[in-house]
Amino acid sequence: MNLKKLFRDDDAVSPVIGVILMVAITVILAAVIASFVLGLGDTTQETPQASWSFDYDSSLDGTTNGDFGGGALQGSGSGDGVLTVTHDSGDNIDGAKLTLNDGNGDGPTVSFEDSSTGPDIDTVNSGTSADVGIDNDDTVRIIWASESGENTATLSTYEAPGA
Repeated sequence: MNLKKLFRDDDAVSPVIGVILMVAITVILAAVIASFVLGLGDTTQETPQASWSFDYDSSLDGTTNGDFGGGALQGSGSGDGVLTVTHDSGDNIDGAKLTLNDGNGDGPTVSFEDSSTGPDIDTVNSGTSADVGIDNDDTVRIIWASESGENTATLSTYEAPGA
C-alpha cells in the first residue's frame, strides 16, 4: 500500500460533505415552508400581559350595583364586601374581552364593557379600576377571551379572606 498516495488523495471527502450539507439544507428549507403552509408559523402570543392589584373592603355593602359603578359577583356566600380591581401596568385591553368570574359558580360573571353587569369600560389601561361586590369566600378571576372566543386566559386571581 502506498502511504504517500493515501495522504494526497482526498477526492472522496468533498463529495460526501457536499451531499450531507445539501440534504441538511433541503430538510431545513422543507420544514420552514411546511410550517408556513400548515399555519404553524402564525401562532403568535396574543394574550395580553398586565399587572393587577386588588383591594377588598368588607365594610362596604357590595349588593348595590349603582353605588359603586360595578356589578356584583355575590352568590350564596356570607360576608359581602366590595373588591376594587385595578389595572396597574401592562397592555391596554379591550373591555369587551375581559370578565370577572367568582370561581365558585354561584354568582354571575361581570363584564367590563357591559353596563348592565359591570362598569362599562371600553378600554382597560393602566390606572383603570372597577368595583364589584363579592362574597367573603369567592376566588375572583380576571378572564380574557380572544376576538374569536376560541382562546381564553386567566390574567389574574384574587382569593377573598374567607376563601
